[in-house]
Amino acid sequence: MANEGFPVFRLVLSFVAFLLTLQTVHGDLSYTVLEEMKRTAIVGNIAKDLGLDLRTISSRKARLDFEEIQKMYCDINLNTGDLVISERIDRESICGKKPSCVLKIDLVLENPLELHRINLHIQDVNDNSPKFRENLIQMEISESTVKGSRFSIAEAHDADIGHNDVQRYILEKNDNFILFADSSKVELVVETSLDREKRNDMNLLLTALDGGSPQRSGTVVIHIIVLDANDNAPMFSQTIYKANVPENSPLGTVVAVVSATDVDDGVNGEVSYQIGHVSDDNIDVFSVDQKTGEIRVIGAIDFEETRSFEMRVQAKDGFGLTSYAKMLIDVTDVNDNAPVMNLKSLSNPIPENIPPGTEVGIINVLDRDSDNNRQVRCSLQQGVPFKLVPSIKNYYSLVSTGQLDREVVSDYNITITATDEGSPPLSSSKSVQLSVADINDNPPVFEEESYSAYVSENNKAGSTLCSVAARDPDWRQNGTVIYSLLAGEVNGAPVSSYVSVNGDTGMIHAVRSFDYEQLRSFKVQVMARDNGSPPLSSNVTVSVFISDVNDNAPQILYPAPEGNSFMTELVPKAAHGGSLVSKVIAVDADSGQNAWLSYQILKSTDPGLFTIGVHSGEIRTQRDISESDSMKQNLIVSVKDNGQPSLSATCSMYLLISDNLAEVPELKDISYDEKNSKLTSYLIIALVSVSTFFLTFIIIILGVRFCRRRKPRLLFDGAVAIPSAYLPPNYADVDGTGTLRSTYNYDAYLTTGSRTSDFKFVSSYNDNTLPADQTLRKSPSDFADVFGDPDCSPEVGQFPLHKFVKSLSLTCCSNSMKTVHKPSLCSRYIE
Repeated sequence: MANEGFPVFRLVLSFVAFLLTLQTVHGDLSYTVLEEMKRTAIVGNIAKDLGLDLRTISSRKARLDFEEIQKMYCDINLNTGDLVISERIDRESICGKKPSCVLKIDLVLENPLELHRINLHIQDVNDNSPKFRENLIQMEISESTVKGSRFSIAEAHDADIGHNDVQRYILEKNDNFILFADSSKVELVVETSLDREKRNDMNLLLTALDGGSPQRSGTVVIHIIVLDANDNAPMFSQTIYKANVPENSPLGTVVAVVSATDVDDGVNGEVSYQIGHVSDDNIDVFSVDQKTGEIRVIGAIDFEETRSFEMRVQAKDGFGLTSYAKMLIDVTDVNDNAPVMNLKSLSNPIPENIPPGTEVGIINVLDRDSDNNRQVRCSLQQGVPFKLVPSIKNYYSLVSTGQLDREVVSDYNITITATDEGSPPLSSSKSVQLSVADINDNPPVFEEESYSAYVSENNKAGSTLCSVAARDPDWRQNGTVIYSLLAGEVNGAPVSSYVSVNGDTGMIHAVRSFDYEQLRSFKVQVMARDNGSPPLSSNVTVSVFISDVNDNAPQILYPAPEGNSFMTELVPKAAHGGSLVSKVIAVDADSGQNAWLSYQILKSTDPGLFTIGVHSGEIRTQRDISESDSMKQNLIVSVKDNGQPSLSATCSMYLLISDNLAEVPELKDISYDEKNSKLTSYLIIALVSVSTFFLTFIIIILGVRFCRRRKPRLLFDGAVAIPSAYLPPNYADVDGTGTLRSTYNYDAYLTTGSRTSDFKFVSSYNDNTLPADQTLRKSPSDFADVFGDPDCSPEVGQFPLHKFVKSLSLTCCSNSMKTVHKPSLCSRYIE
């Protein structure tokens, strides 16, 4: 029958648990379970009872925390939401003899933090049998003991509680004793007098029964020795003794003193003490002095393990009569446990762009002490952008308080200190390592605001110009910098056709060879872009300066190169030493010292007659002209620049020492056509008249100047008027480079071979340069050889006579005189 009742009992308990579950769906949950349930047994469905979404239980890191208990007796199935048994539950080891045994479990969910209390009521199962302290109880009873005398028996102990605890005792049937038992004591009662002479000892079997199903029992043999005349048992001064003992009390500490007296005399009145029944776990905690009754501490006492002790103390006289008293000892708490911190959740690493107030971790703090000893305060060290915020019960949230910046601080070592309110207070610390994850929040920054590159012209394609460098403090791909050129144009061409940049190193290379005379400098924009998402970038300007190389030889503008025209200068026979005869004009497309020109006469008909200015190119007489000097003087002039190595050019200068062209033999043979003789006569008369008037005026002016300057100055001491045809086309726009940087200023002087209608008297000679806007045009047909082309003479209306006379230059290029054979117009004009 007992075995048939147990399943019914379990069914009833399960139904009760179901009812309790229904009542707590919308609040804290309570479940009732039986101890000793098998592992994986389902207690209830937490997700259903709390209305939780099964799809989010796993992502919210649902877990169970057991308060003050190290073992995990239950667990949650994240797939079904069931609360299942994971460890053997022994009610007696968890709660001892407490009438109510409740396991307090916290269900924790994150994002957001949510806490639910689950109370697991553990119901007792009759899994322990009643047990006597000894297997044999020896008693000595005098034969003179009267009927009704009572003798105490140490009761049996059952670890179960309530109905499963000891409910009744059964004494083996005998002729002399009956049993009396209630909730506080078990006694043998003499029913009939003993007769030692008939029976001097006997064995009685005492059985203790619990009320469980199935019923369990325990037995002990009572061995009774019949004695003579000891008819009084010791009597305790109190039925129940109570005492308090602090935990961690040192060994030998006296907890209490029990006292019992026996009215008998002699040996029958001598009382000795010993510990009666006590649980196996506490058998080595206390001892009693057999003579004094002092109860002392002989083992470790821990309030957190056992908060109270209950034992039986036996008093026995010399002949074996005994009595018992109950000893209740309460353990008082001492602040001997420091707070324990458990890191329940931690987001690591954390992005550096999280807003202040973001929860990054959950801390659980427990103190096993009681009352004020378990009250805990938590704090963080100074100087970290985090704080602890009390959340639910003994949980704290670790929350950010400021903006994080991985480039400033990439890791935090946070020390959390928990201190209880005991006396003295105890504390513990826990270090939490937090790493800051990088966000692409920094663009690349160039090391310099701008870059300059210097390269000589005629460089090789692919040569290195300079290197740019940008730094990005972000991490990994967010800090990886890639370089590129921004779109643009240089002289109308894409910038990529001039330079290129290495995307990894920032090295800038020339794509082509540069020409300083075409391009002096240009600017490019380089972009540095990181590899983040989205990418960030910055730009920098790189200025490329091209330096000049001496790759252009001097170019002689005047006199013109041979083959294009024949240039002859007249030198008066009365010219004194130092008189300006002519000037060699040269330019150099280079710049700086590469364009500094120096002049030198390499060869001359009479080496001692003429000299040339080293830097000006002015040809002057070194001495006065004499009759013995040859009429025809030929000078070969070298123009050399100051480059390394220097480049040079040469020209020939033809000079005629004569006062007029009529003295030149070659001009005397020139004749002209008879058809035009009359017109020529008129022209000669007009020319002579104007020339005479003009020469007279010039002589007067020169006389005045001569008187003022002491040194005679001739009509020919002036500057060259240069035809525009003598400047090459590529000097038209050189932007101030080379030797064409400033302007010339010379007075007019005699020159032959120039076209009078194209004269340009330029101004202000400076640095051997000519202005770009005064460059001259040249055509090979502009001039004719005076001595070689007899079919060339001027037409009267072709150019103004006053200019012809003023310049004293002769140009023969008329196409209308082709019919004239060897005209002598040129010599006549001069006369």
